[in-house]
Amino acid sequence: QVQLVESGGGLVQPGGSLRLSCEASGSIFSIGTMGWYSQAPGKQRELVADITSGGRTKYADSVKDRFTISRNNAKLTLYLQMNSLKPEDTAIYYCNADIIRSGDVAASYDYWGQGTQVTVSS
Repeated sequence: QVQLVESGGGLVQPGGSLRLSCEASGSIFSIGTMGWYSQAPGKQRELVADITSGGRTKYADSVKDRFTISRNNAKLTLYLQMNSLKPEDTAIYYCNADIIRSGDVAASYDYWGQGTQVTVSS
């Protein structure tokens, strides 16, 4: 019953910006670490950034100083502010979250969103 839905992707010129959102919904007791992953065609899915429930962040070297991950725990929402975008940032961006469900608080589960396409091109 838990789902993650990404939004905010699109086509942007190099140097431009996008803000991705990931909204969690369903029977959620709590959410641990959340993260953004990118996957280009024919490539492995890679961690872009993640953030703990307490707000500690981690970034891939390729996006440091350009992207900012944040979350609003009250809204169960994850964000990725993407600035100074480069063509190599082009990929599908997936939201990931470690979630404890209300009906099974003794265990956590790893959830993925459906992905949102980011295309950086002039």
